Amino acid sequence: MQRASRLKRELSLLSAEPPPGISCWQAANRLDELRAQLVGAAGTPYEKGIFDLEILVPERYPFEPPKIRFLTPIYHPNIDSAGRICLDVLKLPPKGAWTPSLNISTLLTSIQLLMAEPNPDDPLMASISSEYKYKKELFLLNAREWTAKYASQQKRALGEKLEPSDPSGPEGAAAQKRKGSALSPKEKSPRLEP
Repeated sequence: MQRASRLKRELSLLSAEPPPGISCWQAANRLDELRAQLVGAAGTPYEKGIFDLEILVPERYPFEPPKIRFLTPIYHPNIDSAGRICLDVLKLPPKGAWTPSLNISTLLTSIQLLMAEPNPDDPLMASISSEYKYKKELFLLNAREWTAKYASQQKRALGEKLEPSDPSGPEGAAAQKRKGSALSPKEKSPRLEP
């Protein structure tokens, strides 16, 4: 019951006063499933990209953090090929920093900040982290290409169904080295939805 009333309050606040570049809504009248969109910040390789996220709210929320993952493929050292995000506020202590005083708006803002300022010292994607640290220009080029390919507004307007596992894409051989690239089709399929 606490989850329902808190989520209604949070969603109401998110729709009335959304943080810049962030929108969030209930998915298909299910209280435990939300969708969000983040707009890539100016001056980052994700600029003008629109990134879809899935938010699964556990029964014990707010005492347990929601599970958030990217549905739109993104080239980032802290986000893996299944869309999982390495961010301390998404985990319970002692390894994480989640507290019941945090909310979905705060989490989405933290993820947007992580997009702008990756943490290469705590990566999910070791090869992308190494590229970020030692070949930053190559990282920026790859991240911009992925944003153009998977998150551009033009692609969305055309309604194209994008295939993140396309070997001819900008990810090239890097996709083969990504952690989680051996996921089952069931785990990958939600990311293919527009």
